[in-house]
Amino acid sequence: MMRMALILTVLLLFAASLVIGPAPIGPLESLHALITDTDGALSMVMREIRLPRALLALLVGGSLGLAGAAMQGYLRNPLADPGLIGVSGSAALGAVLAIQTGFAALIPLGLPLGALTGAFLGVFLILALAGPRGTSLTLILAGIAISSLTGALISLVLNLSPNPFAASEIVFWMMGSLTDRSMVHVWIALPFIALGAVLLLGLARGLDALTLGEDAAAAMGINLSRLRLTLVIGTACVIGASTAVAGAIGFVGLVVPHILRGFVGARPGRLLWASALGGAGMVLAADIAVRLIVPERDLKLGVLTALIGAPLFLHLIYRTRRDAA
Repeated sequence: MMRMALILTVLLLFAASLVIGPAPIGPLESLHALITDTDGALSMVMREIRLPRALLALLVGGSLGLAGAAMQGYLRNPLADPGLIGVSGSAALGAVLAIQTGFAALIPLGLPLGALTGAFLGVFLILALAGPRGTSLTLILAGIAISSLTGALISLVLNLSPNPFAASEIVFWMMGSLTDRSMVHVWIALPFIALGAVLLLGLARGLDALTLGEDAAAAMGINLSRLRLTLVIGTACVIGASTAVAGAIGFVGLVVPHILRGFVGARPGRLLWASALGGAGMVLAADIAVRLIVPERDLKLGVLTALIGAPLFLHLIYRTRRDAA
């Protein structure tokens, strides 16, 4: 029942994302132009602008929600976030360097390629720091170290920026947005997100076993080293690809699993698919709101998700303190 409700919500939001835009065009006329491909201006707008934007919101939101649920299940901590292992920061640093060096302007796909390269380099560093037999604590510490280092390097790049235009381009990109994306961005992100989603969804049994503790999970036949490696690579694929095409969008991976945990139960395995659908719905809704709230200004998607997520995060802290009292 819960899964069907989430699927219907995502489908409705996806359809709304397709038909909502600045031009006063009816929903049926928009969908007809998308399906029939009349080679007119409306068909071009639907296929080249609105369809890739809606697809990217679906993919990016699903990725963030799924990675957040997997991280919280592995670390057994509802405050865990995909950015905790440093993948988001590494991808952001790769994109910032692509902008700063002119690689993004030289090659049309230089920006997403730079972000993907940064994400995978960050994963290799994290795995090297955590070691082959490291625990979840060493993984967190390695992720914090990489996040701090990438944050410092991004600040250094901004500090040494030769002109304010390059600095403003970097700052706006880091706010996250789905504006002016095309089907090329969809095809860049889709293979990595599909691979990462398969890896993370396959962790359901191991994450359920981990709720009993690492020793009990190992006694049940769970290979903890392989589970951790799969988690890191899967998270790198989905978060790296999402950051590459949409910039930094925070709080989705933190907030969505926390909201849905009360509906699907405490089993991390059941929370994976629910958070993927919930994350897709949240980013689709936020992207629609971005277009409706201030249509004449380019309100960034990451700014809106942070404005929504921060109060929910504060509520989580308040409830945790109340329960502990």
